[in-house]
Amino acid sequence: MSPLDAKAPPVLKGQDGDGSVQVHQDMSVKIDGAKVFAVYGKGGIGKSTTSSNLSVAFSKLGKRVLQIGCDPKHDSTFTLTGRLVPTVIDTLKDVDFHAEELRPEDFVYEGFNGVQCVEAGGPPAGTGCGGYVVGQTVKLLKQHHMLEDTDVVIFDVLGDVVCGGFAAPLQHADRALVVTANDFDSIYAMNRIIAAVQAKAKNYNVRLAGCVANRSKDTDEVDRYCDTVGFKRLAHLPDLDAIRRSRLKKKTLFAMDPDEDIIAVQKEYIRLAETLWAGTDPQAPSALEDRHIFELLGFD
Repeated sequence: MSPLDAKAPPVLKGQDGDGSVQVHQDMSVKIDGAKVFAVYGKGGIGKSTTSSNLSVAFSKLGKRVLQIGCDPKHDSTFTLTGRLVPTVIDTLKDVDFHAEELRPEDFVYEGFNGVQCVEAGGPPAGTGCGGYVVGQTVKLLKQHHMLEDTDVVIFDVLGDVVCGGFAAPLQHADRALVVTANDFDSIYAMNRIIAAVQAKAKNYNVRLAGCVANRSKDTDEVDRYCDTVGFKRLAHLPDLDAIRRSRLKKKTLFAMDPDEDIIAVQKEYIRLAETLWAGTDPQAPSALEDRHIFELLGFD
């Protein structure tokens, strides 16, 4: 049995509402000093593309950036590094989980424009807890003083929020950013994420920053939802083939040969980074019941 299976994280029951179970944060691994953002959204919506380009945008503003991928497929940072880097969990396995044997260069990799990249990885399917993996990653970073010289930390989080484990980055984050699109499924997932962040906000400092409309020609449905629940759209990234090509080339948009479209998207990412760095008012939207989303969207 691996340490991932043997060491269950402590939990607090009922603090987020009746029947809830959440991973309890170890205050010794609290991230101090840096501004911390957790990026959520429906699976395949473009969270990693958004996170990586936002990381570069922050670095272009002169900020020292660390991006942490929280997906077992560990592809959050590959457009920054040009490859799939080893995960923290795989690296720990190589030393039989003797973390004291690791050096920072064993699990932290420098990416485009100096962005520091970490892939937490995750337990095998159906085993372990994703929240525990995130906690171990942050603990390692603190033990090696990797967070002391960091201005911005971005957690790129796996898919929709379905359990306390995947919500674990919210325990470290100052602001949660939701990536969505101008369609029902993406907005439905955003509604669930809003409910999850609001639940965690009862016990942790995390607050909602707003949403990013990604891969969307228009934003009418996103804006309709935001106006209804009291949420804010912070950016709009259109459905451009250049964005698809950048992923295929294993590059961020800032490393692509510039054309008019790419320059426009670069400017939008820079504007988003400036907005987040300046500080966003905490959003407190009221998530809708499922049937209300069906009634709201798709009708003039």
